[in-house]
Amino acid sequence: MAAPANSTTFSGDMWAELRLADARDVPHIYSLIHQMAEFELLTDLFTATEELLTSTLFPSPTPPPFTSFTALVLDLSPSPVVPDSSSIIGSLRLDLSAFPLADPEAAAFASPRGGGRVTAGFVICFPNYSSYLSKPGLYVEDIFVRAPWRRRGLGRMMLSSVAGRAAELGMGLVEWCVLDWNKNAIDLYVGMGADMFPDWRICRLTGAALDKYKGNQEEAADEKAAE
Repeated sequence: MAAPANSTTFSGDMWAELRLADARDVPHIYSLIHQMAEFELLTDLFTATEELLTSTLFPSPTPPPFTSFTALVLDLSPSPVVPDSSSIIGSLRLDLSAFPLADPEAAAFASPRGGGRVTAGFVICFPNYSSYLSKPGLYVEDIFVRAPWRRRGLGRMMLSSVAGRAAELGMGLVEWCVLDWNKNAIDLYVGMGADMFPDWRICRLTGAALDKYKGNQEEAADEKAAE
């Protein structure tokens, strides 16, 4: 099948770099979150804005990585990754010589880092805690790769890089969720050694269901004072 006329075709060696994001990456992160919502058939829950992403992911001063909400961006570069860059969390070389890759969104996702880089995915994670282990951990809220770049080992590299950083920091666990119909992701995670817990289900309060609890503490204090 011929590539779309506006596609950029990548061939030969490409280097994937998973790096710490900053506020310059917000437009791409916003677009990637929307693509993820489309992939997961959950666009009805999508209410993010670039302004909210900037204020919540990159406050001033920004906390050290992995001590609060941490955003990582996956860039593909035609040049080798600089190994001593403090912002690089993980890397991977791709050989596209035999099967060149057409990316119809390459221009729209040109990385703010320049150098011909293209943003292809992202990770958002934050600290959690296991009382059973009495150790902190990391919860991976989102991990996503744009469609043209899937099935090339990038998701495994991203997740293993986050897991490696958690282990280096002395954390006790890395957790995330997967939709039960996403067989490709499930196979990847099980293949990486992850445990699946079929007896556990996610519970979530959000939107109006969460808002109705506003003021409960104040009301409880007023009732106690009236006793």
